[in-house]
Amino acid sequence: MWTIRKELRTPVVHPLAIYINAMPPTDIKRHIFWPLLGLGLLLIIAWGLAIGPFPAAGNLHLDVPIDALQGWVIANRLTHPLFLWFFDPLSNAIDFGLRSTEDFLLWLPWPVLMLAIFLLGQRGGGLRLALLATISLLFMGLLGLWTASLQTLALMSISVFICLIIGIPLGIFAARYPRLDTTLRPILDAMQTMPAFVYLIPVLLFFGIARVPSVVATVIYALPPAIRLTTLGIRHVPLAPIEAARSFGATRQQILWGIQLPLALPSIMAGVNQTIMMALGIVVIAAIIGAGGLGKEVLNALQRLKVGQGLEAGLAIVALAIILDRISYAFSRFDRRNIVQVGFRLLPRHLETFPPAQWLERGIDYLYRLGQWLTQSVTKSCLIFVKALHAPTADDLAPILQERGFWLISLIILTITLFISKYILQISQFPATWTISIRQPTDTAVVWMRDNLYQIGDWPIGTGPLSDFVTLYALNPLRDVLMTVPWPFLVMLTAWLAFLAAGKRLAVLSGLGIITLGLLGMWEQSMNTLSQVIVSVIFSLIIALPIGIMAAHNDTFEILIRLVLDFLQTIPIFVYLVPVIMLFNIGRVPGVIASIVYALPPAIRLTNLGLRQVDPGLIEAALAYGSTPAQTLWKVKFPLALPSIMLGINQTVMMVLATVITAGLVGGGGLGLEAINGLTRNQTGRGFEAGLAIVILAMIMDRLTQALAKS
Repeated sequence: MWTIRKELRTPVVHPLAIYINAMPPTDIKRHIFWPLLGLGLLLIIAWGLAIGPFPAAGNLHLDVPIDALQGWVIANRLTHPLFLWFFDPLSNAIDFGLRSTEDFLLWLPWPVLMLAIFLLGQRGGGLRLALLATISLLFMGLLGLWTASLQTLALMSISVFICLIIGIPLGIFAARYPRLDTTLRPILDAMQTMPAFVYLIPVLLFFGIARVPSVVATVIYALPPAIRLTTLGIRHVPLAPIEAARSFGATRQQILWGIQLPLALPSIMAGVNQTIMMALGIVVIAAIIGAGGLGKEVLNALQRLKVGQGLEAGLAIVALAIILDRISYAFSRFDRRNIVQVGFRLLPRHLETFPPAQWLERGIDYLYRLGQWLTQSVTKSCLIFVKALHAPTADDLAPILQERGFWLISLIILTITLFISKYILQISQFPATWTISIRQPTDTAVVWMRDNLYQIGDWPIGTGPLSDFVTLYALNPLRDVLMTVPWPFLVMLTAWLAFLAAGKRLAVLSGLGIITLGLLGMWEQSMNTLSQVIVSVIFSLIIALPIGIMAAHNDTFEILIRLVLDFLQTIPIFVYLVPVIMLFNIGRVPGVIASIVYALPPAIRLTNLGLRQVDPGLIEAALAYGSTPAQTLWKVKFPLALPSIMLGINQTVMMVLATVITAGLVGGGGLGLEAINGLTRNQTGRGFEAGLAIVILAMIMDRLTQALAKS
């Protein structure tokens, strides 16, 4: 009892403090006391020698060879074999596939496309999913964004298709050859860590400005999950069926196609789901280099400060994300996909005692029985036709036709609907008169907030005072400190923190990474960006941790907050920037506010998850010994949930960093502004340096927070 009570009195500490407390006294002196003393002396000596920010003379000027390469590319684009036989054919093939897909989707009558989405949703997850997907597609048309949505869907389809034809084979080979997996792992880490802006610079250099580079950038951004989850799925296939197949003389190819791939299919489909969502997350950024669709609508709204237009396009992106995410996720659950649903298909089960609900469900059940009878009839007719031709494989086709009867009848229904819609009713595009607009009320509401919330009465309350407070008491002081502290001190401080978190290797890499920021000539810009990231992360955690704690202790609140988080996580970050700019003006504060909103979901979700996964037995023991709910939370639940919470902090840091870079579009400055200038002002070398600095800063912060999460 004394031990438990002693543990309950133990204060909650940071992971680094836990690591320090676990050290023997000799290690504390060696790893804590002497390094701190050395850092202090280094700071005093550096200030005494007037050492400040990284010297400009240390700039390696990597922009010079990059600009020279750009000049060579421009001069040789029409004549060099590298372009004539590789980049140009590749670009033409991608452009042909993109245009063909887009033309086909725009050619299809809108009822056919909605029916196809309904049937996919029905097969994947039942009637509820089918109606949700169909209503989402209808919503995009009602917003007047039917054409733009189909353009985005075409871009998504081609990008995801390329990701899968590259990622799945690479994932298979990586699972079979460990050396290849070891080689691919750091490359995939870099691809997942890089902000999307970084991809655009080399892609523009070799593919120009159009929709093709948008596809290439999307493929690079969305490829890692397809490779990783394919490798993971194949490696986790049980050994028993593989050994049984080998004992019967099966070859490696037969084992792969007959056992490993079918058993790994749920993991592979999960990779497809993640690839789709990541590809959708870059559609707005791809619009900067020529992609159309919904991304262009959001970008135009940002440039013109049209909040209503941006919100409509953002909601259309959310609707498209719901369709693709829910359907792809449903098809990844193969163990439940083919289970026939009985009872209530649409309404909640607790309504089964109400007569209206029973009548509705009976009507739905009748339609399902009719569809099942029709499917069986068509399947039998096909079998009779095949046998009438005296085909030798008729008996072999019987189980295949019975299994795929749904797809067969769906194809017949779609063909009939296409013929009626296209050639009898002459229906093509979504009716222009069927539109609802939220632009005017949204713009009116934002203008009212701008005029009335900037300064509320004579009180120091409002968006204006908040912006001044964040700028004067958070952003400016932290930026000034980072820019005036001697650069050797920052290098050694970063290396020391990395050493405490993960050891010598991360310490050396982190120290070299900080030095590289100066060698790239991006020291001041990096410190500016770092100050924005730190401030945004602190405010995000101040908001997210209490909300996560409340969600973990209240199921109703968790359900409500989950809907909000789904919306925040799906809607593009650019949509946040439009109203934030109008409320807080141009500068660093809009980027910070938008990044806080964008980064809240992972911290809230993982805090909630970590607290809910704490062993109930430990909680009961604490309560049995008289611990109050507050003591139980801070001295039992919170320390045990710390790994999950630290993982949420890691994800928050990475999302904030990506968002602060995006904030360069609205005057945020720092590395984001340099990267955007490189894209828009033909300063490829400077943009490449900024992009490389972004990658280095992101990898240091990612590895450091990951190490803290594991400690």
